[in-house]
Amino acid sequence: MSAFRRTALALVWLAILAIAGYAISQRLQVSGDLRKFMPSAQTPAQKLLLDELGEGPGSRLLLMSLGGADAETLAAQSQAIAATLAADARFSLVANGGEDALAAIPERLRPYRYLLSPTLDAQRYDEAFLREELDARVQDLGSPAAALLEPLLPADPTLETLRIAEAMQPATAPQRLHGVWFDQAGREALLAIETKSAGFDPTGQQAAVATIEAAFAAARGNTAATMTLTGPGAFSVEIGGRTQREASWIGMVDSIGLILLLLIAYRSWRTPLFGVLPLASAGLAGLGAVAFVFADGVHGITVAFGFTLIGVVQDYPIHLFSHQRAGVSPWANARAIWPTLATGVASTCIAYVTFLFSGVDGLQQLAVFTIVGLGVAALTTRLLLPALIDPAPRDPAASPRLARLWSAVARVPRPRGWRLALLAVFALAVLRFAPGPFWQNDLSKLTPVPADALARDAHLRDELGAPDVRWLLAVRGPDAETALRRAEALKAPLDALVAQGALAGYDSAANVLPSAATQRARQAALPTPDALRAALDAAVAATPFRADVFEAFLADVETARTAKPLAPRDLVGTPLATRIGGLLIENDDHAVALVSMTGLDDPSRVAAAVGGREGVALMDLKTASESLVVAYRGRVLFALGIAALLLAATVWLALRAPRRALRVLLPMALTTLLILAVLRGFGVELTLFHLVALILAAGLGLDYALFFEHAGDDYEDQLRTLHALIVCSLMTLLVFFLLALSSIPVLRAIGLTVTLGVIGNFVLALLIARHPASAFVGGPSGPSSSPGGPLGAIPQQIGPEGPPTGKER
Repeated sequence: MSAFRRTALALVWLAILAIAGYAISQRLQVSGDLRKFMPSAQTPAQKLLLDELGEGPGSRLLLMSLGGADAETLAAQSQAIAATLAADARFSLVANGGEDALAAIPERLRPYRYLLSPTLDAQRYDEAFLREELDARVQDLGSPAAALLEPLLPADPTLETLRIAEAMQPATAPQRLHGVWFDQAGREALLAIETKSAGFDPTGQQAAVATIEAAFAAARGNTAATMTLTGPGAFSVEIGGRTQREASWIGMVDSIGLILLLLIAYRSWRTPLFGVLPLASAGLAGLGAVAFVFADGVHGITVAFGFTLIGVVQDYPIHLFSHQRAGVSPWANARAIWPTLATGVASTCIAYVTFLFSGVDGLQQLAVFTIVGLGVAALTTRLLLPALIDPAPRDPAASPRLARLWSAVARVPRPRGWRLALLAVFALAVLRFAPGPFWQNDLSKLTPVPADALARDAHLRDELGAPDVRWLLAVRGPDAETALRRAEALKAPLDALVAQGALAGYDSAANVLPSAATQRARQAALPTPDALRAALDAAVAATPFRADVFEAFLADVETARTAKPLAPRDLVGTPLATRIGGLLIENDDHAVALVSMTGLDDPSRVAAAVGGREGVALMDLKTASESLVVAYRGRVLFALGIAALLLAATVWLALRAPRRALRVLLPMALTTLLILAVLRGFGVELTLFHLVALILAAGLGLDYALFFEHAGDDYEDQLRTLHALIVCSLMTLLVFFLLALSSIPVLRAIGLTVTLGVIGNFVLALLIARHPASAFVGGPSGPSSSPGGPLGAIPQQIGPEGPPTGKER
């Protein structure tokens, strides 16, 4: 086949991939919900963390500060930004301390203020109370607040609307200057913004952050004002941007390096083009399989890890290119290396089959992606790629430099068993006695957010009185009504803790929406229409007000007295729904009312104050997250243990000789121990990402050892294998060494682990799995029909090990 036809076929293959990529993109839905990579919850705290708080207000909250200008200018900018964002559908709450009290309750629910406000718990709407309230309103109308209060008076002379608005504010709100929130120093205007997109939705958070930045730019004008934005969503956007920037330069350097490496190794511009086709096929096949099997969306981590893990498939075409030489059909060459290649593919896939039974959706997606990707890459290398490659390229076995290198390698003595055992014992000793924790369970330490940004976030949370993100009181019940009643019972002990200074404040679902029982009790305390009118007339007589001014008040009280108590579903579409949505969580079989706390210094005092109450539990979400990590790691380790046994059995069956199987498996096992020892020796606490990287490193090591063992004692085949594995290892080393330089902890962990794995696996496979080298006198120079070399070849030993006594198998 001519070079022109081979290039044309490659372009056809590329076009088919482009069409397939477009088709897959139409079906593919990428998810950012990290809960897909967590095991099922086993404790109430874990369930609260995953199922209920995964999309809760804590993950949606963005904290914003404006500085760099005078207080009056900053206040005006705060109001402009708040007005812009409040009108945007991306945000469910925008608070800056300047909210309109009339907007706290919409018109259709305004009569219910008498059921929501706590006034009737201690007061009655009798003549004395009404006179006292009306006298206060006369004073208010002579104050600067008159313009705000006057529209409220005809329907709400007792200002219950303002009391409800206050209940919607944080437990410890910041000071107000010029009508908006400011920090204690009075130099920064503060805003709290809640997005409708969950914190696990990177696309939604990115759109929200972009909208906030645009609103600030419009409000800033020509002033010198500056903006600081913190919170989970802002951090995820910043991390995503940094990851994309690093991925761009790493990808650019990788691409240039890999192209140059392939050009140097094969002296052909077509080789880089042809070599990428199986890899692209693998990636698209993996994506398509996951998109088809998992209809609820493919997680972004699956895509990122999947393409990293199937990076091993770049080795498959390299083996085909390096073993190709004149006089041998590319199809015959592919058939010769196929048994070894297939063994490596099958063994690597086994490691991921076990993930299908892990019970973790993300791991199952990763398994499907990788298994399908590896299989497609291997099959396209075997069945399609031979039609594209040059049947008579430059033979790597003819390279004098490669021959000198192999000669030097042949003079290195094969490590004896006791030395390898000593190395393993040393690695185990490091693992056992290295100081510091072995595992890293604290997910917060994996964040790439800079320390100064985290400190700024903590400062804003303190200034805004944001609740503690670790401790929560969870009040459970079979339904929302029971949960709210039990939450109401906590008011007395929590108020006592606030009075004692053990808490700065707290927010409870029951403060926003009282239970139906409490609402009915307040209804019973409301006077009848005649009694209320008589009391009001008597109270009005001693004030400048006219009696007919308050007809709307009389109507609203009667509506509240006879109305059905409000339920959570009645608040949908109102600011109250936003407030209650973060504090009351309803499921099919239970409900949870949450109490968030600020200024919590001693959790044990809270636990003692509320202990023993039915359905009430103090939740430590940090401990819950760590226990989830431990459970997740346990599943991964169990899966890897089963995979290791299956992998060893596969290699054993494929090679059908214990000694050959041991030569292949030993380098991989020793390298894994050495990687762990090096990481622990330098004080690295191991994470789940190190485990994932170890799987990839093990797959690479298996590939190296299989091909060194496959070359047998055929000298020329050994040279071609050495050439292929040098190219493979250098390509992999370049990619993961650059990842090891990343500022993103996850990428750095994967890059460092695989870099160590490439070096260790290549060196140990070269020392352990290779056969003694022989030069061939006469006989064919084609590919071996068996792992030992060409049929009919007469081996002649070169190097210091003496003549062979027979081929080792």
